[in-house]
Amino acid sequence: MNVVFTILIVLIILASLLLILVVLLQNGKGEGLASNFVAGNQTFGVRQTADILEKITWGLVAFILVVSVISSFTVNRNVSGVDITDQIENVEDQPMAFPSSPVDMASPEAAPAENAE
Repeated sequence: MNVVFTILIVLIILASLLLILVVLLQNGKGEGLASNFVAGNQTFGVRQTADILEKITWGLVAFILVVSVISSFTVNRNVSGVDITDQIENVEDQPMAFPSSPVDMASPEAAPAENAE
């Protein structure tokens, strides 16, 4: 696996865990974990704490989105080392092999008569 891809995946996982933590800190409709930080609310005010957490949330979402798109370009596309495009393209050049004469098959009525003794 590509080293850059591994680093980007680790960054995505860390950002996802941080995003979970930030979302849990935000105020819900009622009281959230952010309301428990009384000292922070007195210093910044309740509204500024919610604004900071919301900005961090959107920043982490944007970071995860951008890094995910970048990581898709770092994936090694030819992992197996087998290129079948030549085989697919050459199928059209080869003629189809059809039988030249009908296959001689016994009729279904004749098969039970041969087995009877």
